[in-house]
Amino acid sequence: MSARQNARAPTWTGPTWARRILWPAQIWPAQIGLSEAQRFLLLALFIGIFSGLLVVCFHIAISWISWTTLGALSGPFRFARLLSPALGALAAGFLVLRVFPKAKGSGVNNTKAAIYTSNGYVPSSTIIGKFLACSIAIGTGNSLGPEDPALQMGAGVASRLGRLFQLERSTMRLIAPVGAAAGLAAAFNTPISGVLFVMEEVLADWSATTVGSIVLAAVSAVVTMRAFLGNAPLFRIPTFELTHASELLLYAAIGVVGGLISALFIAAVEALETRLEKLPHWTIYALPATGGFLTGLVGLWFPEVMGAGYDAINSALHGQFTWSILLYLAIAKLIVTLICFSAGTPGGMFAPILFIGGMFGGAFGGAAHRWWPFPAASPEAYMLVGMGTFFAGVFRAPITSIFLVFELSASYVIILPVMIANITAYLLSRRLYAMPFYKMLAKVEGVALPSAEEKRNFQPLRVEDAMHTLSSHVPAEGGMRLFPDEPLDAALRLLAVRPRIQVVSRMNTEEVIGTLTLDDVHTAYGIAENQDGASAASSETSARDVRLGGQ
Repeated sequence: MSARQNARAPTWTGPTWARRILWPAQIWPAQIGLSEAQRFLLLALFIGIFSGLLVVCFHIAISWISWTTLGALSGPFRFARLLSPALGALAAGFLVLRVFPKAKGSGVNNTKAAIYTSNGYVPSSTIIGKFLACSIAIGTGNSLGPEDPALQMGAGVASRLGRLFQLERSTMRLIAPVGAAAGLAAAFNTPISGVLFVMEEVLADWSATTVGSIVLAAVSAVVTMRAFLGNAPLFRIPTFELTHASELLLYAAIGVVGGLISALFIAAVEALETRLEKLPHWTIYALPATGGFLTGLVGLWFPEVMGAGYDAINSALHGQFTWSILLYLAIAKLIVTLICFSAGTPGGMFAPILFIGGMFGGAFGGAAHRWWPFPAASPEAYMLVGMGTFFAGVFRAPITSIFLVFELSASYVIILPVMIANITAYLLSRRLYAMPFYKMLAKVEGVALPSAEEKRNFQPLRVEDAMHTLSSHVPAEGGMRLFPDEPLDAALRLLAVRPRIQVVSRMNTEEVIGTLTLDDVHTAYGIAENQDGASAASSETSARDVRLGGQ
């Protein structure tokens, strides 16, 4: 290595085990002259691999705990199931309250907080805390899922690797979403949906560098996960068919039902969270155990609602439940999920949302298959649409929900029904309860986090909203120019050096269609009425400064 390369080589400050694995990845980019963007992509590859390995261990831990607790308590020990989720929730709650306090709360909101408030920093203890607490809580039967924790653990892996590589602050802000997508994609075994959810809900940014890194991390995480757990999809999906055009009305009706239930669900979570926050402090230890006991009580009659519920979803997708049983399972799962989540038991909401939506959709499809006067598909087809519908209504991520169902079903035929149902549910849920789910959680916790839905709905002012339009077009002169569709913020930079800017058409850049001044910008922003007072105050300040300077 030359003296110049050696001077640029990073100084390793990490532990020895990390040096052996990651040190070559730090030196090689300097040797072969990779750009900053290329080094970021290389790091994204490592993030995906390590996140995939972590998710593999997470799934194995949940399965082992479930087998040793719920499995051992089946048969003659059925009533002992009352204790398994209660003790598991108590242990998990103690871990996040006393040992790993940074692991408390929603993984999605914690990751967003890391991006917007701490420059992408996620403590390494969070990874351990989330892993242990959520493995115990979900494995012992509490009605929560592993995807939300996997998202935050992936963000923690990315943050740790970013610190080991000594990334700059601006780059560290982008590293947490890369890990979040890797963790979620590996947990769901759906790389596209993992990428879209992070882009749509967590980051709300579609820049080329960010998208490329997130996609690379998600794909490498899924490949790593499949290398250990196999290529089998999360659910065994039967063939989807659209038997009659009239079924589109049924799918629209599922959207209406899903929108109503999702709005009620978000409102119920907020009401419970708000009420429980007012209880005495000592109850924070009793609430998870109480929620686990009630979950076990419901599980005596409906054991399918305990844990993530993947096996029950697979059974329902292959016609092993009647439509009435599906309805009971949906209601029971909704109740125990509300109890567990509001009680503060560690775990995520993705799996329960898919379970509830799928069971409601299957019950709706079974009833339609029985009484709808036209040909209708099997209830299993409506289960798939119901999953995406409830997901879109609760999380307000319509694009992710559509691609999630598409990835799970691997069928192009399902695209039109799921688009109709999901968009209907999304719009109706927004109408009935304007605040998105994660925004509501942040509000209850007293944290101000940006909402991706708010960013999507925000319409920035453009040059055409402020410019003075000319009655007749004139030839353009040399100098600075603006286009009507450009953001008004960009015009302020030019107005700092020029009092008036020409606005030209994109179809004919030599023709001026309007002009823009600072007064026009003030008018567009609604501050023109204060301009005279501000100018007068500025003049008085300047005169005072002159007098003081002459003394």
